[in-house]
Amino acid sequence: MMNYPPKETPPQPPAPAGAPPRPAIHAQGLTVARGPRTVLRNLDFAVPPGQITGLLGPSGCGKSTLMRAIVGTQAKVTGTLDVLGHPAGDATLRSRIGYVTQAPSVYDDLTVRQNLTYFAAILDPGRAAADRRDENVTRAITDVALTTHADVLAGNLSGGQRSRVSLAVALLGTPELLVLDEPTVGLDPVLRRELWNLFDTIAAERRATLLISSHVMDEAERCHRLLLMREGEILADDTPEALRTRTRTESVEAAFLHLVDEATATTTEPTTTAATGTHQKEQAR
Repeated sequence: MMNYPPKETPPQPPAPAGAPPRPAIHAQGLTVARGPRTVLRNLDFAVPPGQITGLLGPSGCGKSTLMRAIVGTQAKVTGTLDVLGHPAGDATLRSRIGYVTQAPSVYDDLTVRQNLTYFAAILDPGRAAADRRDENVTRAITDVALTTHADVLAGNLSGGQRSRVSLAVALLGTPELLVLDEPTVGLDPVLRRELWNLFDTIAAERRATLLISSHVMDEAERCHRLLLMREGEILADDTPEALRTRTRTESVEAAFLHLVDEATATTTEPTTTAATGTHQKEQAR
């Protein structure tokens, strides 16, 4: 089970004066099993607040599973996982986290504005909040550059535009943490650049924390920090510059491949040694 009780979680004490800020996300011994398969294995990491952290790795390495665990929708999670000072999945986090899945989460028979108005009413209900909801909807539509498509049915949008509607929903209410699962997949280079400019603005001006998954290595260069994953494990947790320096490479992609080669060699070396020893014994017989 996860590390939170079924009822209310006590508030976390503030960090002591002068102490480093508490991580936005902190995991220790985090493991996720799906049937007989272990998808995530004993992960330990921390995501700093107010920065963009990239979660990078090949498809199938466990990125989406880790994100679902962070937002509290993943089953069979063990270990410790704290988010914004509370255990992952705590009810108090619902309005503080924006989450965008790989598949767009929109209603095709509603317009862009109607989709956002619907979700805004769930996040901030009541007549008294009507003006605030309208402002949030307009701001979110502007943020994702869909003002000219605000009254278009979602079902008539392109795949990239539908993805932007999902991102706009996540931006409603100015969340403290944005968890974005491959938000730029299928987008043209110009729009990808615009979205990354938006991510930079959200981190710098709104002091929000962004965790963005991708398997496109050139996006890693725009992150403040990186979590590199492979086969359910974390290969590295560092800044892009530190990773390049550590591996003596010129790009994050080259650094990642270097770390993969190191991990592969470490994994196969005992097997190779054992096999050589067995072969030598057979020759001696």
